[in-house]
Order: sequence, then structure tokens, then C-alpha cells
Amino acid sequence: MSQHLIHDYLRQLDLIKKISGSQRETIVREAFKDLLKAWGRQQGLVFLAEYPLKTIHKTNINVDGALLHELRLPLGYWEAKDADDKLEAEVHKKFAKGYPQDNILFSDDITAVLWQNRQEVLRCDMGNPTALEKLLKLFFGYERPEIAGFRAAVAQFKTDLPAVLQALRAMIDQAQSNHAEFQQAAEKFLQHAQEAINPILTAADVREMLIQHILTEEIFSKVFDDSDFHQHNNVARELYALESVFFTGALKKQTLKGLEPYYAAIRSTATQIGSHSEKQTFLKVIYENFYKVYNTKAADRLGVVYTPNEIVRFMIEGADWLCQKHFDKYLIDPGVDILDPATGTGTYICELLEHFRGQPKKLGWW
Repeated sequence: MSQHLIHDYLRQLDLIKKISGSQRETIVREAFKDLLKAWGRQQGLVFLAEYPLKTIHKTNINVDGALLHELRLPLGYWEAKDADDKLEAEVHKKFAKGYPQDNILFSDDITAVLWQNRQEVLRCDMGNPTALEKLLKLFFGYERPEIAGFRAAVAQFKTDLPAVLQALRAMIDQAQSNHAEFQQAAEKFLQHAQEAINPILTAADVREMLIQHILTEEIFSKVFDDSDFHQHNNVARELYALESVFFTGALKKQTLKGLEPYYAAIRSTATQIGSHSEKQTFLKVIYENFYKVYNTKAADRLGVVYTPNEIVRFMIEGADWLCQKHFDKYLIDPGVDILDPATGTGTYICELLEHFRGQPKKLGWW
């Protein structure tokens, strides 16, 4: 399959040159970009063009392309150069600006150069299918330490979580039976949850929601740099109040000690992601991973699972169309109010902004 992709690339490159009569980077690099995309798809990777990064010098740059894992951590980067450029000089110029050197591929339509772990590991003739295949296998075979560490942590999480869950359920049941302040707080939260989420929720559901809150609080805070935005959600605010009645200090620290490797891996991985959009996707993957281990069946009923971005976009486009059809207005028009009572990480709002990206003047109404 890899040889097939490479031959398709060479045919496409030849066709582009013949039709355009140009060797410019912006024209010929499209063929290699398609090759990277196709190869990446085979490994579940997403290609993002003009990927934003913060360099080691704290400056902002955009690499021509990045291939990202589902966790939204880059596998590697790609920089394209013109045939007229001196590739060697361009490589060192980029590194002087602080470009990453862990797994980055430089190419023009003649030569490809691969750097890994701050040293050149291979260069090849772009027209040599065998040599190019070897280089790309090295590029796509790279595994970041953060990814390896995260996978190990997930495996440990699956082992440790059942014991932590058992301990938490026992603590909450005990508090429910002999802790008057907790009983009152739990009853107050149940009423609030029935009004805000689902009227058929029970005291047992309150226990499960509290456990989920306790276990995922660390995830939210670390992915978004200790931001306290998640504490202001109306349901989360009440959960914090319920948690504070009995689960604090040494008790909390000791109970969650077994899951610290998992939380540490999340913290380490999250620091590598600069974009809030990518952090949202990363958080969604983490949360879904959590529920695969915890309680998949209860997730939807308790209102704590992320809606996939594709579904969010469909809902926005559908609502926009219905608004125009029945009220002769679009969602972006003045006078149309949009309520998001359970904002969470702001997926709906971010997708709305993306949906109306081309209308900056109207966005000023928001």
C-alpha cells in the first residue's frame, strides 16, 4: 500500500508540473501534502495545514503541516521549500528560529530530509520510491515519549480504577447514612439536578455524578491550565459544594493516589497542546476514554458525555437553516439569542464562531 501511495504521489507531481509549468513550492507541495494525508489516514492521524506552534524562543510560528494523533498531540511536522531554495540552509534557518527537531520532515520536489531527536537521520531523492518509502516509514513510525507514557498510564488506569470506585462509593454511602450535613447537601443537589438535567434522577444517580466529578475534576483543571471556568457551570458549582462537605484534604489526596500516574500523563500531554480548539478535542478523547472504563451505559443519562464535534456542526447548520426558513433570520443576525446553559468547554460556542468565520462584521453583534 505504501508503494502505491508513493507512485500516486509521483504521478500527481508530474501532472502538476506539466499543467502549471511551475516549480514553485505553493504548487508542487500539494502533491506531497496529499501523500502525507493519505499515509496518515492509514494510521488514524489527522493532517492539519499551517499548524500553529510556540517555539522554544516563545515566538509563534506556523509549520506547513502537522500530523496529529487522536489525542491531538503531533506525531511530526512538515516544512515545504521551493526547488530554488537551498534546502540545507533553509533547514538550519528554521531551527535557528526555534522550529521543533523531534520529528520534522523538510522537502522540495527533489530532496526530503528527516530530523528526529535533534539530528538528521535520513535524506533521500524524492523520485526514488524505495528510498522515499524508507524515509516515510521512519517518520510515521516515530513515537513521542508523551504518547508512549500516556498509553502506559491508560493501561494502569484500567487496573486501578475499580478499587478507587469501590472506595468512593463506600465513603459516599457512609456519609449518606450518618452525615447530616452531607444528607442535606445531597438532597439539595438532587433537586437541582432534576430541574437542570433530568427529572427522573435518583439519589443513586447523585452518588455516581459526584464520583464522576471527583475523578474528572483534575482532568478539566490541568488540560486548561488550572482555569476555574469549569467551576462556574451551574451543575458543577453545586457538585463542588456537595464535594466540599466531606471529600477534601488528606482524604481526597489518599483516595486518588492510585490514579496519579494517569493524571500526570494527562498533564504532560496537555502541555504540548497550545490551541484551545485542539485542547477541546483532546479533552473529549480523554473523557470518552474515562467512560470506557467507568460506566458507558450511564453516561448519556447523567448528561456528562461530550457531543461529537461532527454532531455539533450538524446541529448548528440545521438550526441555522430552520431559523432562516421559519423566521427569516440566521443565527448570527441581531435579535437572535442563543442560550447554552451547560457550556462546559464551549464546544458549541467555538463551532458557532467557526461556522460564521467569514462574517466578522456580524460576529461583532455577539
